[in-house]
Amino acid sequence: MAPSAIKPNARAFTKKGFEPIPTPRALETEEVRAIVRQYAKAAQNAMTAGFDGVEVHAANGYLIDQFLRDRTNKRSDQYGGSIENRTRFLLEVTDAITSAVGRERVGVRISPQNTQNDIDDTNSQVLFNYVANSLAGKGIAYLHIVEGDTSGKPVPRFDYAALKRLFGGLVIANNNFDWTRANAALAEGRTDMIAFGKPFIANPDLVIRLFLGARLAVANRETFYGGGEEGYTDYQVLRSAEPAPCYQDHERAWG
Repeated sequence: MAPSAIKPNARAFTKKGFEPIPTPRALETEEVRAIVRQYAKAAQNAMTAGFDGVEVHAANGYLIDQFLRDRTNKRSDQYGGSIENRTRFLLEVTDAITSAVGRERVGVRISPQNTQNDIDDTNSQVLFNYVANSLAGKGIAYLHIVEGDTSGKPVPRFDYAALKRLFGGLVIANNNFDWTRANAALAEGRTDMIAFGKPFIANPDLVIRLFLGARLAVANRETFYGGGEEGYTDYQVLRSAEPAPCYQDHERAWG
């Protein structure tokens, strides 16, 4: 199921390995409303299971992201067409979840320039400026932004600082950050925190390595979907390292 019956030029990982994604069928309007309720129920289930909060995944080509982008959303009802209409599903899901579990327990993740799963938009800056501004008054815990494309391919210039200004709350940046890029992003003021993903796979002691300025191990992409311990539990922790020149400054600053 999808906003529109458009076959993506992409593959999905299944029990048989990576397979071409079939052409989805377009959701009926009433089905969309039912899915909004399912999101709220899922959030309640997460709280019952003992989680501290939930993150609305509106990124990386998943269902909410498909509604946002004009490449995948060709609907003619109130969930398609204008940016306001294409953003409606995300905002309804966010409202339903915050009503169910409390706004302080809810974050939202977006990926304005990520083309994963054959997703794209003709004017991402305008679209996601609207998204950030629309989420500003909802009092959610944070906005989580995937910067650039997760495939690593070049992307045009994008004003991520504008999203932070429009949202006005706590922003977390993600994608391809290292120690240097992370500190530069914080110094620029375009984000408040940095989320690391792949570096944690290859560096179970990532925090210590960043603190010491030690070399980071590189994750092996070939084992990301392996299903076994290779590339999952077999990366080594740091045994010894020469502290970076800035180590003493960090030690004084952090006590």
